[in-house]
Formats: sequence, C-alpha cells, structure tokens
Amino acid sequence: MRRLRTALETPAGRPVAAGLLIAATAAFLVTVPLFRHFFDVGVYYGAVGDWVHHGGRIYDYLSPGTHYGFTYPPFAAVAMLPMALVPWPAAVAVSITLSLVASALLLHWLAAPAVRRERWVRWFAFAVIGCLFALLEPVNDTFSFGQVNLVLCALVFADARLLATGHGKHAGIGIGLAAAVKLTPALYIGYLLVTGRRRQAATAAATAAGATLLAALIDPAASRTFWSTALWDTGRVGSLSYVSNQSLQGVLARLGPYGDSRALWAACAAVVLAVWAYRCRAAVRAGDELAGFALTGLAACLVSPVTWVHHLVWALPALLLLTDSALRRRHRGLLVACAVSYVLLCASVVWLWRADSGGLDAFLGSNTYVWITLWLLVALPFGRPESVPATTAIRQYGGERIFRSDQRHT
Repeated sequence: MRRLRTALETPAGRPVAAGLLIAATAAFLVTVPLFRHFFDVGVYYGAVGDWVHHGGRIYDYLSPGTHYGFTYPPFAAVAMLPMALVPWPAAVAVSITLSLVASALLLHWLAAPAVRRERWVRWFAFAVIGCLFALLEPVNDTFSFGQVNLVLCALVFADARLLATGHGKHAGIGIGLAAAVKLTPALYIGYLLVTGRRRQAATAAATAAGATLLAALIDPAASRTFWSTALWDTGRVGSLSYVSNQSLQGVLARLGPYGDSRALWAACAAVVLAVWAYRCRAAVRAGDELAGFALTGLAACLVSPVTWVHHLVWALPALLLLTDSALRRRHRGLLVACAVSYVLLCASVVWLWRADSGGLDAFLGSNTYVWITLWLLVALPFGRPESVPATTAIRQYGGERIFRSDQRHT
C-alpha cells in the first residue's frame, strides 16, 4: 500500500495509474453482463426513420420483436429528426458522443470545485472521477441503452450554472427544452416557482410550450395521440412492478395488492414533494443553487410513476455534492455512507430480486436505489463553507496527499 501511495504521488506514476484505471474501467464496461445493445436509441432511430421515410405514425411504431415503442413527447421526435439522415452506426456514435460531452460538463460543474479546493492534480483527478462515474449503473445503462437522460441533465444544470454565477436572467431555456423532450425535468419549473424565480419559471414554461407547439404544427396527429392517449398508458413503457422501476410507484407495485392504491401513491408523493419544496427553499436561502437542483432531481425520480435505473442519473448530482461536502467537512462517517451508496449503485444489486419481489429481504433489496434516493433527499447539506486548511487536512488524514499537485520531491 505504501509503494502504491508513493507511486501515485510522483508525476511519473500518475500516467501509469490513470492508464491502468481507464483500461480496467473499459474492460468492465465492454464485458458487463447488463450491456443493453443500444436498445433505446434503436427505438428512437426506428420510430423517426419510419415517420420520415415511410409516413408512419410515431406512436404506432414498435421495435421489431417487442412491444416497446416511442414514449417521449412529439418534440423529442422532432429533435431526433437528424437520425433519419444517417446510418445506424452513426446514430449510435452520435448518442455516445452527446452523452460523453454531457458527462464531461456535469463533472466539470459539480466536481471541479472539490478538485481546486483539495489541490488535486487536475487531469489525474478527473481521470479517476470519470472512471468512477462511468462505473455507476445508471451511467453505463444510459450509454448502453443509448438514452438521453445525461444530455437533458446537462441542459438543466446549465441553467443551475447560470443561476449560481449571477446570470440568472438568462436561465430557464435549458429546463424548458429538457421538459419538452421528456416530462421528468418539468419538475424543475416547479423548483423555480417554489424558490421565487418567477421570471425564470416563465422562461422555462414558455420554452417548453413553444417547443411543444412546434411539434404540434409539424405533426398534429402525433401530438393529439400523445397528449390524449399515449401519455396515460403506462403499459407502453413496461410493468410498474418490474425491479428496474426505482420510484415510489415501483415500491408500491412490488407490494402487490397491498400497495395497489392510487391514493397511497398520491400520499407518498405529496410527502416527498413537501420535503422537497421545504429543502429547496432552504438551499436557496443558504445560497446553494446546485443543491436545490440536485434535490429536484431526487424528487423527480421518486414521484415519477416510472423511474428506470438509467433515469437515476438525475440522482447522481446529489451524491456528488454530498461527497464534496463530506470531503470539505472531513466527515468520515458521511464519506463512508457516500462510498457505500456508490458501491451499491455500481453493483446492480436490485437485479438479485428480478424474479422474486416477495418477502422482507426483497422489499429492502429490490428497492435499494429508492432508499438511497430518499436518504440523499434528507441528508444533502446546504451551503459552501470555507474548506479546511491544508495543514488540518494533512493532519487529519495522516499526511496522505495522493492527488495533491503541490508535492515537493527530492
């Protein structure tokens, strides 16, 4: 262990360590048994191609051999129109590239303050952070399904960045576009309202409405179908009780007849939203805009009727910020809790109960990601207090400065 630490502290050792870590991460990602073969981008590609080239109806298309079709609002299909102009490999490449760019932006916005504060070597720190991020099941699921959630999350957090840096008058467009593509980010309009950002909320709502109207003008029939029928048919996206559904509705559905109550789900959702609204207002009063946005991602995952595992990328900013806070406060207990949550989110643990959700162990285990999301909703602290002085940090961690950039070697 001492030799490893010494190697990481040297400029010559870091490239070797980074290369090995990247290679190990890549090897895991290409051999992991839960690789999804770009299924979702295949649905987008097929639906848009059928719409453009064969005059098909967006919400009648089904992926060959399945009962899964296009489930997003019509503006999503409009935004994906360029897919109809490229071959399948190019569509996959574009999906991966967009998610990579979105991931880089999110990590820069959320992790860069910690990298600067801790005085870690920037390139090496982000190589490690990037690998750790890629190993999270919601992240690698997003890439292997070809999902859009990371891109939408980056759009939303671009508005958070504007608000946090004093350019709030321009915020709202990213949230509005994300909400027009997928309904889950619409809760961020609620966030702007409950925190008193009426101008930004109006901008977001107007952007979403304008994009939705544009889609309605392009294909009125598709808009009628979605808003009157497809939106309300949850069976189009799969069974609510399926173990991948890590929302409150999923928890209740897996309880069988005991949880089959709209009133019970509505009551649970109302409690979550009340906690969310209270904590968001407190976060803004503390001047912590990123925490408010992170809390909104958690609440959206919980109250959405369907939150597949890959949707949980909306919960990851909260885990990143909580880890940052634990590092800043040198809180060992909180660091351990963050590490355990991280490991569980990498371990695909909920799939152990894929075939059987009965019994106490299944109730606890099959809903693991829901429990983590609830914990983050109540545990995420606010504020950006001053970092611990370097001398204190070194003393508390026994002089370990593996990632530090200000080393002196003799």
